[in-house]
Amino acid sequence: MPAPEGNRTPQAYSAADVEHKWYQHWLAKNYFHSEPDEREPFTIVIPPPNVTGVLHMGHMLNNTIQDILIRKARLDGRNACWVPGTDHASIATEAKVVQRLREKGIKKSDLTREEFLAHAFEWKEEFGGIILQQLQELGASCDWQRTRFTMEPELYRAVIKVFVSLYRKDKMYRGLRMTNWDPEAQTVLSNEEVIYTDENSNLYHVRYKVAGTDDEYITIATQRPETIMADTGLAVSPTDERYLRYHGRQVIVPLVNRPIPIITDDYVDPEFGTGALKVTPAHDPNDYALGEKYGLEVIDILTPDGKLNEFAQVGVGLDRFEARTEIVKLLKASGDLVATTQYRTRIGRSERTNAVVEPRLTLQWFLRMDDLAATALGAVESGEVRFHPPNMVNMYRNWLTPENVRDWCVSRQLWWGQRIPAWYWKDEVFVAETAAEALAQAQQAHPEANLQLEDLQQDEDVLDTWFSSWLWPLSVFDGWKDTRELQYYYPTSDLVTGWDIMFFWVARMVMAGYEFSEDLLGKDFVEKNGRMPFRNVYFTGMVRDEKRRKMSKSLGNSPDALELLKTYGADGVRFGMMSSAAAGNDIVFDAPIDPQTQKVLNTSELCDQGKKFCNKIFNANRLLQGFTVSDRAPDALELLAAEWLLAKLNETTGEVDRMLGEYRISEALRTLYNFIWGDFCSWYLEAIKPADGVISRDTYEATVSAFERMMTLLHPFLPFITEEVWHGLRERREGEDCVVSTWPKVEDFDAALIQSFTLLQETVSHIRYIRSQREIAPREPLQLFVEHSPASEALLGANAGNSPGGFRGAREFLQKSGVLSAVALTDAAPDNALPFLFGNDTAYLVLNETIDQAAERAKMQAELDRLRGFLAGIEKKLSNERFVANAPEEVITLERKKQADATAKIASLERILRVNA
Repeated sequence: MPAPEGNRTPQAYSAADVEHKWYQHWLAKNYFHSEPDEREPFTIVIPPPNVTGVLHMGHMLNNTIQDILIRKARLDGRNACWVPGTDHASIATEAKVVQRLREKGIKKSDLTREEFLAHAFEWKEEFGGIILQQLQELGASCDWQRTRFTMEPELYRAVIKVFVSLYRKDKMYRGLRMTNWDPEAQTVLSNEEVIYTDENSNLYHVRYKVAGTDDEYITIATQRPETIMADTGLAVSPTDERYLRYHGRQVIVPLVNRPIPIITDDYVDPEFGTGALKVTPAHDPNDYALGEKYGLEVIDILTPDGKLNEFAQVGVGLDRFEARTEIVKLLKASGDLVATTQYRTRIGRSERTNAVVEPRLTLQWFLRMDDLAATALGAVESGEVRFHPPNMVNMYRNWLTPENVRDWCVSRQLWWGQRIPAWYWKDEVFVAETAAEALAQAQQAHPEANLQLEDLQQDEDVLDTWFSSWLWPLSVFDGWKDTRELQYYYPTSDLVTGWDIMFFWVARMVMAGYEFSEDLLGKDFVEKNGRMPFRNVYFTGMVRDEKRRKMSKSLGNSPDALELLKTYGADGVRFGMMSSAAAGNDIVFDAPIDPQTQKVLNTSELCDQGKKFCNKIFNANRLLQGFTVSDRAPDALELLAAEWLLAKLNETTGEVDRMLGEYRISEALRTLYNFIWGDFCSWYLEAIKPADGVISRDTYEATVSAFERMMTLLHPFLPFITEEVWHGLRERREGEDCVVSTWPKVEDFDAALIQSFTLLQETVSHIRYIRSQREIAPREPLQLFVEHSPASEALLGANAGNSPGGFRGAREFLQKSGVLSAVALTDAAPDNALPFLFGNDTAYLVLNETIDQAAERAKMQAELDRLRGFLAGIEKKLSNERFVANAPEEVITLERKKQADATAKIASLERILRVNA
């Protein structure tokens, strides 16, 4: 009887049609939306991409992992809530808005703050959130009804409340500090927003005349001659004999002829350079510390946009790099430039604008970090927040140790962002959530002044973007407005992020969770549930090209993410990304270069493998639906295959459960890939495929049931093809969909059956290998004899299936899959046979040709010698304690697997040679 007509599938798989159809269906069914109920919640908050962003390879990796976790939780019956959203990205967005205004002939300086913000929100409405739409093409099952934006009113108010709260706790202060300045964005940056790279530069050796002498000079080496005019001291080591006689004297600054003191300090390394260094307190953090120590004058010679100001006296109005060229010319002319040498140095650049960062003394707002950092470190070291992989704790600990923690500079000189809630009157500051509250504070402090709102001036700066996103797990559920949802969803379950923002974001969210959760939720709640913002953090690696460079638009080494989706389908790309994405490890993504244009091609072998996997699954269903179903009883081979498949499926389900529980997501996908493509498609379906196209109903139903479970297991990884095939297997009732089905449970299975069937598979593979090596036609029948023993009798004997460990159908499987005319037991080696191991017995494949046994023994001996040499090399490597201690865990695992495989092959060859001596 044919399969029901409704189960028939199309002739070809179209990823584009399938993906659009099912995603719209899921949205229509509202499967992704979550509301608090009696179920256990499983919550993920998305790392909010910049509102300016578009989908790239890193986004695809990160969000694929999140989608796998959330879809798995949904199948587990948990109330899965994946909150999407975007970050306002102060620096990047303001730069884009300024650029757009410039194209319209409008300068930011010509606008009021309110007018500029109107343009910024207009830009956000037009272009912001594109990346969230693109994530839908990837299959991301976010709760789109919960989409948040860090500048929306409620989240804005939360940030302001937090600032005021921290100020009242004396954890927020304003101070004059040496900071990182971006002359292009014209704002301060945190240390973490400065990217250091090794670059070529010039080192200029400049002489400073010793005051009161005619021809005595001290030579210094500087990379920045344009700052010479800001020098207010020259430092040497107190023990450097070359300069002992100059202690307490002065030198004359070249070009400006200003005397400055010679100071002595142990900070100076006599072995570095000339052993003397210029001290420029306004333009170097180390020099600033020396200046404070010795009371040196601070002369700032740079404008906010990086030009020399009037205090420079020389080169006024020139850009700092133009000034460098001009100053070098003047030093040459004056004879004070002694030499110029080239060297490699570390240059700090703005993460957002790529401008060279300028150390600059500015007045900023800071958050005290010592106590917060200690709490955040304790949360991870105690295991309350767990890292995957665990070795990421070492990097986290390094960030948060007291010697590395610095107070967080939270103010930015921008208009796009949450404006700092501080109002000034004369030299006093009043911090409050609103202007009215600030005025009330001022009036209470100075009742005699009759102060009005226009007497106060609000701080012009905004808060660092990270100051809003560090509240993300609390603020997306409106924790500062109404805690009902927060009580259900907090703490969140898993966080997925790149290790590169471990301190930017992860550590700070931990700090915020421990700082504010009790205030919001109460002591009883946090004692029961914890203060942590999330229970697990899964760190992804960086997506890199074949030269191990991080993929980025600026380098031009990244394929177009959307083009990959069009070419390979979302499932194909998800497979390509995840098949080699072990937690914490960088992914070397194949990104071939066009030899003519030298541009990255939008092709990928990994994604193509994923596309082919989807086609394989689709065609397996077509094959199954093409069978004619009969009420006849299943034969011995069908029974064996079905029993083995069920056992193997349960074993695989257990392995996948364990791997997902250990966040070994890439391994879980590979395990399913090997099982579905290899065991199910290549072995099982070929074994049961009837010559006449007629299959027993029992076998058909067993196959459909197993295939259905496979699609559910694979669904979190490849959601579209699995939903399509899941529906193609049976008629479904309204509301029945794979996305909301039930994750398969592991049932008891016969491990001995799997072991015995594996032996049959290995035997068939060996027969196929011999055919290939000897160019024997695939359909030419051969004969197989197996050494008679209790084990072989139980497996292949006449009464197989009636004895312990035995089963029917093994002989039929070998005959069909190995294309054998006979499978029999023997007590003697037959003529013209090639021996090989069959478990602990010897099997003989009889060929239709004469075999030179001596030559075969020589081949085996040569292979044995090669394997012994290979094994010796592996064992030498593994006995090297330094190698074992320093090599990555996956490398050690691979080497040990090579060792085990070589040892087993050697034992097999040695036994065959002994038996057939």
